[in-house]
Amino acid sequence: MRRKTTVGEVDADVLDYTAGKDRVLDLALAAADCMGTAAHVTMLARVPVKPPLLEARHARQIIAELREVYLDAAEGRFAITLEDQDVHLAVERRLTERLGDVGKRVHVCRSRNDQIAVDLRLYAKVRLQEAIGAAAWLARMLVALAQRHEKAPMVGRTHMQPAMPSSVGLWASAWAESLLDDIQLLQTAYDLNNRSPLGSAASYGVPVPIDRQLTSDLLGFARPVHNVLHANQTRGKLEAIILSALGQVMLTLSRLAQDLIIFSMPEFGYFRIPAEFTTGSSIMPQKRNPDVLELLRAKAAKVLSHAHFVAEIVRASPSGYNRDLQEAKEPFLDGFELTIRSLRILAPLMAGLEVDEAALRAAFTPDVFATDRALELVAAGRPFRDAYHEVKAHLDQLAGQSPDEALAAKNHLGAPLGLDLAGMDAAARQVESWVAGEKKLHAACRDRLLGLKSKKKARTG
Repeated sequence: MRRKTTVGEVDADVLDYTAGKDRVLDLALAAADCMGTAAHVTMLARVPVKPPLLEARHARQIIAELREVYLDAAEGRFAITLEDQDVHLAVERRLTERLGDVGKRVHVCRSRNDQIAVDLRLYAKVRLQEAIGAAAWLARMLVALAQRHEKAPMVGRTHMQPAMPSSVGLWASAWAESLLDDIQLLQTAYDLNNRSPLGSAASYGVPVPIDRQLTSDLLGFARPVHNVLHANQTRGKLEAIILSALGQVMLTLSRLAQDLIIFSMPEFGYFRIPAEFTTGSSIMPQKRNPDVLELLRAKAAKVLSHAHFVAEIVRASPSGYNRDLQEAKEPFLDGFELTIRSLRILAPLMAGLEVDEAALRAAFTPDVFATDRALELVAAGRPFRDAYHEVKAHLDQLAGQSPDEALAAKNHLGAPLGLDLAGMDAAARQVESWVAGEKKLHAACRDRLLGLKSKKKARTG
């Protein structure tokens, strides 16, 4: 049995196999596809050829219908059929149904290759803004925790064994600084993503004087990808880069989650996780399980595996487009969802985390002060290795040391009492300001392309 599609008749089983999950996954790309098509037809109407590729009045008709598609998709009323295969042909079908021959003109000088490439970049731009903003928010919550408990003593550990005097301020702000590093990776991915592949068509350009700079500007990209073959070959590799950056965020979150699970155990009791972020047991009435944190560890593994999986898809691909890339879409979308949700659930958890300073102080045993004592002997003139062995031989003489005095002595750059917490908070707030600016620019491009503001007002009355 054969099924009729926009691009010809296809065997029903082949159609189902090759379409895969695109008719579901691509619903997330509908807004981006409408934007890309609006920019494309705007450009087509300005190409200096006769007869014109597209008349200006026809471009306006198409954009008006694209606006309706965008709004329908936002309200859950836009569907992609199996015969459509993907969002690109679904939008083209809708335009053709409503506008007849005018709708059939939208695909000139482009391919589904550059359509999906631009759709994924526009989608990633929005989601990276969300991820970066959520990471900055969590970093601020961690800094706030550090500020509230900057001088609360906490045993520092190596190999999970008691090591040296530390503080809650040092512990919490370490995770904040890690997130700020992760944000730099996300912003680098954002810059690589912020380039337009539109107009590269099937990877080899078109024999028509199209204006790729114009479509790039209309869509709010920093610039076009220069080489048209490279523009399409960034597919898969760019997704792997972004997923790798998201994976670094999840590495930070997973290790933080592990600490929270351990240090909130009754045997430690340093922290109490807010009750609303724990779950109960089906049989044990007393249980308050850290399920949120346990699931986060597993989700981190998924994001990291997504990055590796997509890279493996690209690894053996020859030049030009290859259909293998379709399988990169689901892990790409999922990687964003897992990371953003994890960031957003951890921020209020950290804001509500309770710190038990009595339990923290009770964990200090004399041997925790061994290194500090050795360094005191060095300051008095002893060679370090001699001081090291002397303290090691007399650990029983370390009783009565004060955690507060130990922390007070550590005031150099980045030490427990040498932390620039205000600077970390300012850095996170600066990131949030950058995200707000990028969101505003993107929304302005979208609304200008699709004429959304006036139409939204009309729909809401």
